[in-house]
Amino acid sequence: MSTAVVLFTCDLRLHDHPPLRAALREHDTVVPLFVRDEGVAAAGFAAPNRAAFLADCLADLDAGLRRRGGRLVVRSGRVVDVVCRVAAEADAVEVHMAADHSGYAQRREERLRGALEGERRALRVHAAVGTVVPPGAIVPQGAEHYAVFGAYHRRWAAEGTRKPLAAPRAVPVPDGVRSQEPPSRRGVAGVSPGLAPGGETPGRRRLAAWLDGPLDAYADRHDDLAADATSRLSAYLHFGAVSPTEAVYRARARGGPGAEAFVRQLCWRDFHRQLLAARPAAAREDYRTRHDRWRPGPEAAADVAAWKEGRTGYPVVDAAMRQLAHEGWAHNRARLIAASFLTKTLYVDWRVGARHFLELLADGDIPDNQLNWQWVAGTGTDSRPNRVLNPVAQGRRYDPDGTYVRRWMPELAGVAGPAVHEPWKPGVRAHVAAAYPPPVVDLPESLARFRAARGLD
Repeated sequence: MSTAVVLFTCDLRLHDHPPLRAALREHDTVVPLFVRDEGVAAAGFAAPNRAAFLADCLADLDAGLRRRGGRLVVRSGRVVDVVCRVAAEADAVEVHMAADHSGYAQRREERLRGALEGERRALRVHAAVGTVVPPGAIVPQGAEHYAVFGAYHRRWAAEGTRKPLAAPRAVPVPDGVRSQEPPSRRGVAGVSPGLAPGGETPGRRRLAAWLDGPLDAYADRHDDLAADATSRLSAYLHFGAVSPTEAVYRARARGGPGAEAFVRQLCWRDFHRQLLAARPAAAREDYRTRHDRWRPGPEAAADVAAWKEGRTGYPVVDAAMRQLAHEGWAHNRARLIAASFLTKTLYVDWRVGARHFLELLADGDIPDNQLNWQWVAGTGTDSRPNRVLNPVAQGRRYDPDGTYVRRWMPELAGVAGPAVHEPWKPGVRAHVAAAYPPPVVDLPESLARFRAARGLD
């Protein structure tokens, strides 16, 4: 009888899981293991919404394993120490896991390999399951990574997609390996009231519903704020409850402009991951500096507070921030508008916004969050780094009758139609609840400040 440990990290699913399938094929029993990593908590990444979503994912994974005759082993501590301890308890000959290309994951893998080899056990690392094309698999001639999305997308699309793996029918787990009780959402304080349920089961249900119709209109409606016509799969992809490879494979099988536009967004995930794998410092430093002289903290503090609370006086920005606080998620176009307002209209360092988003987003991961913020701030890969998204124009374009704004802004319920995007105007203010504040900044003045700071005048 031979046994292997399968270490789950950001791949909390049974479908399309190469490490699990390989371990089951080559061994009599496996120990499905998840480690509640003290290093992740110490680094400040265990925000309430992600902790709650993770708890859901673990409970769902354990339930799926039990339906197949197995169970999930949950332990807490330092990953290397825990994995070695569990491997010894189970007398496992090797450990299987998926590759991860973050700096933290690379250091973890190196330490784990060394520790296991010292105990005469092997570490088997499989191709990354959190991407469609792993970082480093495609590179431009003469460079270590792609810095332009269009060129990357052409190469990425030409790679094709492997057929996703089915979930195993049975997962035999050896006796005698103890487990802690999986965490529960009920034990997490500060969770957004509208946070979606986590786990592979709701994730696959959402994916199936998305592919069964709404996907077809995605190319035309993905920026429509009121329609809410996006997949909402981001948190499931972040935790690996849904396979990005399966999402791409099934979308391509359906075909059409909507599928093409959706697959392109999944390519952006891989683009950011290959960029950050090559330039890990971009998680905290400008990818392409514009030598910004961001407004100092004390000067900008009141404006930042108003932005976080959804009280800037610009309705589409405030609606975005309130949706984020309530759901732990926000529409992508709303995120762009809110991020542009902070970095360019208020001229506040993108890192301030990135930190706030990471405190709330269930889908908040470093590559997408940090590099999207840099894209908006103009310090990333945007070919038009000085573009400014006017919140009034954006509201009128992507929420033309104000439905999205009124959904999140009860103070503006009395304002009909597109006038909701300019509640300070004469004739409109009378229909606005007194609690809603005037704008924190004048748009022409803020644009002039930004242009002067960037040396554009």
